[in-house]
Amino acid sequence: MVIMVANPKRKSTQFKPLTAQMEAYCQEYVKTPEDQKGSAVRAGYSEKTAAKFASQNMRDQRVIDRIAELMTERNKRLRVSADYVLQRLVEIDQMDVLDILEDDGSLKPVSQWPKVWRISLSAIDINRINMSLKDGESDIETTLQKVKWPDKVKNLELIGKHVDVNAFKERLEVNVNVSIANRMAAARKRIQELGSGDE
Repeated sequence: MVIMVANPKRKSTQFKPLTAQMEAYCQEYVKTPEDQKGSAVRAGYSEKTAAKFASQNMRDQRVIDRIAELMTERNKRLRVSADYVLQRLVEIDQMDVLDILEDDGSLKPVSQWPKVWRISLSAIDINRINMSLKDGESDIETTLQKVKWPDKVKNLELIGKHVDVNAFKERLEVNVNVSIANRMAAARKRIQELGSGDE
């Protein structure tokens, strides 16, 4: 007697190469990691099924490995590393308003600002005034009104969280003698307590 299995287990795809569409998804994902569905659409999946396939792809270890490989390659090309990030954060932390001010308190021309100022500002408000001249012509006078620099407290927090600084690292003590079964039982108990507290 032969027993038929309704849903035989699928063979592992672990050693199969990525399809062209999956590779395209990886390439698109690296460009916009925050938009998985959009990456799937740009990779050729239909609008209707893009979210499903994006989710499916992100559970496939081959896709995860390929994305990590592509991100590593991109970081090497761009020379982005943990050291670079920390260096930029330190530069921002050391920005001094005196770098962009004249002795009388007026702002220096932007072309005279240090590079760190020019590339790190959050916002600049420029006021343009249309002035009429005697000959009926007009001239536009541009003045810099406001400069918004990066949030120094947030910047320090990011420096403190940097893996090499660990200033704000939260300590988590784990008892290795506690089994997973004990942890699961404790979690169930907490859930029951929370559930009974709502009634």
